[in-house]
Amino acid sequence: MKNKLTKIMNHSIAYLILFFVFFPLLWAIISTFKDKTEVFATPLKLFPSQFNFDNFSRVFYLQYTSLGINFLQSLLMTFVVATLAVIGSLTLNMMAAYALARLDYKFKKFLWVYYIVTMFIPAITILLTSVQVVAQLGMMNTIWVLILPGLVNAYNIFFFRQFFYGIPQSIEEAAMIDGASRFGIFSKIFLPMSTTPMVIIGATVFMGYWNNYLWPSITVAENKNLYQVMIVIRALFADYRELGYGSVLAATLLTMIGPLLIFAIAQRKIVDGIAITGLK
Repeated sequence: MKNKLTKIMNHSIAYLILFFVFFPLLWAIISTFKDKTEVFATPLKLFPSQFNFDNFSRVFYLQYTSLGINFLQSLLMTFVVATLAVIGSLTLNMMAAYALARLDYKFKKFLWVYYIVTMFIPAITILLTSVQVVAQLGMMNTIWVLILPGLVNAYNIFFFRQFFYGIPQSIEEAAMIDGASRFGIFSKIFLPMSTTPMVIIGATVFMGYWNNYLWPSITVAENKNLYQVMIVIRALFADYRELGYGSVLAATLLTMIGPLLIFAIAQRKIVDGIAITGLK
């Protein structure tokens, strides 16, 4: 009887927590089908009196004359930027991690400490200097200012370096005896064996670029063709009196589809990565 009561109590607490976690999301999803007056109607109405898709049509087909923003274009541009960032980030961070894990050269320990120290510097503290650097390089209001500054990351290098340490040295030595070059060993041995960490870091990088707001709002403010989706959502929220909160929630819901698909694809690899970390 005591065990049954404990089990019932644990399940009740778990369901209560799930309710508080998922209710705002459920309410936001349902509110995308409400009109302007029903989103914050009192008393609260969970379901709309009539389901309609006007909020989605406003998001896709309404050209915001005051800002000249197109939601679909910004969604596509955000996807392009995030995808290119994932490719570049995996390439650079994995090559740097391989060099730090397997190669011997002067100042290796100093460089490793230098990389690690950057992990403890909040990005907001170097925001102004970063803007000055990209401005002097002539990268402002170009697609490269959205991609290049965040490609190399100390944590990602650390993550791959620790994984490469777990690959047996004997495999690399056998490949070198067969005449394989360092790049051949990296591309034909280490890359195929690193699928799990690549998916984990790739998904993290993608979601980081997808949800980025502050950096794009500063660096591409004068080029509306490069506006990222978070800037558009912020513009929608600023104009909520005309469009209604339902349109803002509709745009937010559409923006969530990308990260949710990435998580659905990568969830098994993420679990494998947790298992690998536990074994180590």
